[in-house]
Amino acid sequence: MQAYPPKKRYYPLWWLLLAVSRLPFPLLYLLSDFLCLILYRFIGYRKKVVRLNLERSFPEKTAVEIESLIPAFYHNLCDVIVETLKLATITKAEMRGRTSHPDSEVFVKAASAGPVIILGSHQANWEWALPGAAAHFSFPADGIYKVLNNEFFEWFMLRTRTRFGQHLINMKDTLKDFIRRKNIPRAISMLSDQTPPRGEIQYWTTFLNQDTAFYVGADKLAATFKYPVFFVECVRVKRGFYEYRISQLWDGKTTLENEAFPITERYARKLEKSVQANPAAYLWSHKRWKHARPVANEMAGMQ
Repeated sequence: MQAYPPKKRYYPLWWLLLAVSRLPFPLLYLLSDFLCLILYRFIGYRKKVVRLNLERSFPEKTAVEIESLIPAFYHNLCDVIVETLKLATITKAEMRGRTSHPDSEVFVKAASAGPVIILGSHQANWEWALPGAAAHFSFPADGIYKVLNNEFFEWFMLRTRTRFGQHLINMKDTLKDFIRRKNIPRAISMLSDQTPPRGEIQYWTTFLNQDTAFYVGADKLAATFKYPVFFVECVRVKRGFYEYRISQLWDGKTTLENEAFPITERYARKLEKSVQANPAAYLWSHKRWKHARPVANEMAGMQ
């Protein structure tokens, strides 16, 4: 990755982001609080989407409880923004001190022996998951990602996400990468809670009290390559410190249930439980439920 943006007109923006990144954490969190004030109080960034998602996901909560979750969500979002900027300059030692992976022995043993798939989500600070793993573990930490349309931010995110030796895989090149590097011990992460395009939906389930479509790539890749699959839950211990709790979804050997996409279903249940335990840490501004589940005969035609 080159040191400077691809075009000189981006240099001032890069220098500005670099200067912000070099701020100590207490000042970064003052900036986060100010940004939260702007997004939540003045702009109201996607506030209707946030409220609607929370109301539909937690019908048992009162209006007062829902209203208390909204500003908590924006505080989390703004912390993630400034902490993502911090990735441009944070040291590996500092990242190691701010992230931890408790009870990860099964995962470490599996990833040290061969490739494993790890399914994450947009929860707490998802951007520190990959560099955190690279800072702690001896095996490579790879991530599947979708290319950004903006030239500068594509360069910036690639740079920050690979500073500790992480390897990023373009989503369109996933199968090619799995074939080419199939025997390399490594952890391959996927953010599996994103919404598939309407024409690519193959699996629906009930998630957070709503009909929800999921990507099923993990099931297909695991079935083809027989890689163990893990779920990672991101929990904020305190501001700027995170635990990445890793649990196994499939060992790569045992027979799976006779369902369409059993690994995806296990992932959905794990993520649902985690979100219910800490609602404010999830990414509610995303239009997760923009597609309606088809009726039975339409669904049959999709399978």
